[in-house]
Amino acid sequence: MDHGGHGMTMDLPPFTLARGLEFGGDPFFLVGCVLALGLYGWGVARLRRRGDAWPVGRLVSFVLGVLTIAVTMCTKLNDYGMVMFSVHMVQHMIISMVSPILLLLGAPVTLTLRALPAAGRGRKGPRELLVALLHSRYMRIITHPAFTIPLFIASLYALYFTPLFDFLMESKAGHIAMMVHFLAVGLVFFWPIMGVDPGPHRPGYVMRMLELFSGMPFHAFFGIALMMASEPMIGAYQHPPASLGIDALSDQTWAGGIAWAFSEIPSVIVLVALVYQWYKSEQRQARRIDRTADRDGDQELAAYNAYLASLQSRSQ
Repeated sequence: MDHGGHGMTMDLPPFTLARGLEFGGDPFFLVGCVLALGLYGWGVARLRRRGDAWPVGRLVSFVLGVLTIAVTMCTKLNDYGMVMFSVHMVQHMIISMVSPILLLLGAPVTLTLRALPAAGRGRKGPRELLVALLHSRYMRIITHPAFTIPLFIASLYALYFTPLFDFLMESKAGHIAMMVHFLAVGLVFFWPIMGVDPGPHRPGYVMRMLELFSGMPFHAFFGIALMMASEPMIGAYQHPPASLGIDALSDQTWAGGIAWAFSEIPSVIVLVALVYQWYKSEQRQARRIDRTADRDGDQELAAYNAYLASLQSRSQ
């Protein structure tokens, strides 16, 4: 029996983690993951061939980010996610909150800018086009907090609590588009907050933390709303197949709990990353001050001491 008419079988056995992690899922994301790993590997190899280093931590982070997408979308989790709201919510939370953070920590834009060759004076190649895009008005708009925060919130409430979700779940293309949207929203939301890659907006560390915590509570509220509901709220999951042996309302309660719990995970990951970046930034600033002092004989300190001495002489 098909789900939504796009070839997704509904007669699945009861869900277990082992069954969910079996290989399967959508070839669209499989091709995308292989392509992403191949391009990233090409960039790292190109840097190393010319003698430039690339941090291993960034490589590991990007690979883990791609693997989270592969596990989410290229396994039987994708099949179960079509008929179980709880499994779908795991997919949503991973691909919109965990995968983007790991991908961004891999600094793919920085790697691309360093790996692509310059086109030469008066010419425009891929590198120049990417730089122009990064500085474009379009990028300034879609990475501004006034856009990213409402989009991040609307991806929950405007999608799940309107007929749009059921419409997208009726076709394979709609389901793919929804998951791509989740990933894109996560990347756009966390990009200026992470601050690893260059972008139109580079707020200070305190502002980044405020942007992070301004969006996360809405995930918790969304999860609580699902857990407290007295009846199934999502049409696509109101009648789960009997072969699963689950109840629609209890499955929705699990989905709400997952959404609520996941609101804390990315906050912790990003907060740790921001504190570490802040610490490294302060260290670099201290080293620059020390180098400047070594070059000029600490003239700035001497001038400050002279200023204090002049104040003291005036007061006498």
